[in-house]
Amino acid sequence: MEEVMFKAQTLIEALPYIREFSNKKVVVKYGGSAMIDKELQLSVIKDVALLKLVGMQPIIVHGGGKEISKWMGKVGKESEFVEGLRVTDEETMEIAEMVLGKVNKGLVQMVEKLGVKAVGLSGKDGGILKVEKKLANGQDIGYVGNITSVNTELIDTLIANDFIPIIAPVGLDKDYQTYNINADDAACAVATAIGAEKLAFLTDIEGVCTNPEDKNTLISVLTLDEADKLIENGVIGGGMLPKIKNCIDAVNNGVSRVHILDGRKNHCLLLEFFTKRGIGTAILKHEGMLEHES
Repeated sequence: MEEVMFKAQTLIEALPYIREFSNKKVVVKYGGSAMIDKELQLSVIKDVALLKLVGMQPIIVHGGGKEISKWMGKVGKESEFVEGLRVTDEETMEIAEMVLGKVNKGLVQMVEKLGVKAVGLSGKDGGILKVEKKLANGQDIGYVGNITSVNTELIDTLIANDFIPIIAPVGLDKDYQTYNINADDAACAVATAIGAEKLAFLTDIEGVCTNPEDKNTLISVLTLDEADKLIENGVIGGGMLPKIKNCIDAVNNGVSRVHILDGRKNHCLLLEFFTKRGIGTAILKHEGMLEHES
């Protein structure tokens, strides 16, 4: 009976969040270890399917960096990175597009198996992601794109017809050349363009910690002012810095909340979205945005 009552209490706790975010768009940036562990894959996809079934409008933007590196190794090609961006020559671009397409359709298959409709896309479809060449500290790193515009027409059409769009981060420039895009950048651009209520990054860390070596220092809620101070003080740096800057840009451009979650934890999306303080870090404009949780 205690177990039954606990389950009932959990559902009751979720009610105000289900009500508040009903019919709201949510972008999930899917990457990291959660993409390569089969159990975690299923956990994430079940979470996204449940978000859809309780009335939210999820969109998945996925990466595939580890899988791309694996396939490059199979053809005897070594991966090279500059400032965290993959150097992408013509052959690497072909491999990346092939792998991202394979990952994309695998995710569609998993969603459909749960009885929810999904459509796999790349940013090339319907001109969703338009790009220009991106330089890394002034260095040409090949076919790596910087997003210049997002066409939401196809995404909006799919959502209106009850599908979950699943988007691979590939785009076209003005000459219709294919470019690889950083998945974090793609997720932020899509979330901003569609006016998402939430943007969730699935990562391999717990969230933002005041001491990165101590997960007990996790910050549950971070305002933009607080985030800026942590950057200035050097608490946020290294590989986390570009991700946090993406989060700040997304909030400044209209996304209500950005969540950084540990995708290695089962059902991290449900725990973050439907409980009072969640399990990761929520970044928002000001603390008053959480008044509904009092």
